[in-house]
Amino acid sequence: MNQINIIGNLTADPQKYATQDGKTIASFTVAVNERRGGKDTATFFRCSAWEKRADPILRYLHKGDKVAVTGPVSLRTYTAKSGENRATLEVAVNDCEFLKTNKGEAYDDDLKHDKSGMTVVSDEDVPF
Repeated sequence: MNQINIIGNLTADPQKYATQDGKTIASFTVAVNERRGGKDTATFFRCSAWEKRADPILRYLHKGDKVAVTGPVSLRTYTAKSGENRATLEVAVNDCEFLKTNKGEAYDDDLKHDKSGMTVVSDEDVPF
């Protein structure tokens, strides 16, 4: 089973895209910070949420917000404008939990009842 769980911060506001048949896609990047050998490092994951999962992400999330994302991950390679070959980790979002705003505020309780399938949690709900 290919499944990843990440917690990190959005590097920019989510971008809205649409397929030719009108399906909505929210695309965003999550930076996962960790400390290795006394140094702070970050791993960046590109995330794509489709249709009903995309709507609340586009509506409520902004640069710096903390999220927990779950879904399958894949490696995509591409050639940059400079001609250099690069790779990126991409997550197809199955679940996105809104943890905190970039101002350190927890999301309002009324968001917990959003019918889109997204879950909003506060710090008290996170087990670590």
